[in-house]
Amino acid sequence: MTTDEVDRLVEAWRRERPDLDVSPMEVLSRVTRLARYMDRARRAAFAAHGLEPWEFDVLAALRRSGPPYELSPGTLLAQTLVTSGTMTARVDKLTARGLVTRRRDDHDRRAVQVALTTQGRTAVDAALEGLLAHERDILAGLPHQDRAALAALLRAVVLPFEEH
Repeated sequence: MTTDEVDRLVEAWRRERPDLDVSPMEVLSRVTRLARYMDRARRAAFAAHGLEPWEFDVLAALRRSGPPYELSPGTLLAQTLVTSGTMTARVDKLTARGLVTRRRDDHDRRAVQVALTTQGRTAVDAALEGLLAHERDILAGLPHQDRAALAALLRAVVLPFEEH
């Protein structure tokens, strides 16, 4: 059997603290390590297309919304899990780069919509393609049925955190 760093850590804890059940580490320490590796891969994929991860997050939320690729700042807040002040600063920066525009809502002149520009759509589409290429490489060693099983297991672990 091939071992990894988590196996070595768990074995050391079992030796040093045999009174504790360290089995959760076998799963969650791997998830933590994978998250770090994925963060690096995502940053590299986005940087190759001139984007920061937060820029991708905002642009991707707009792109996923479908035509006309615009959302209210409140919806963007909910989808990206940042504060109102942070979102305002992010939209300002994306506007300055020509990736999004702000416009008054047609139905409520007091409200604003954030819209993806053609340049923004091109950038987010290219970054997504780069990201997916990285992610396919990471999962290349797993057969499709194992990927589906892993996705289902991870969903079961994540769901309690996302239920409101």
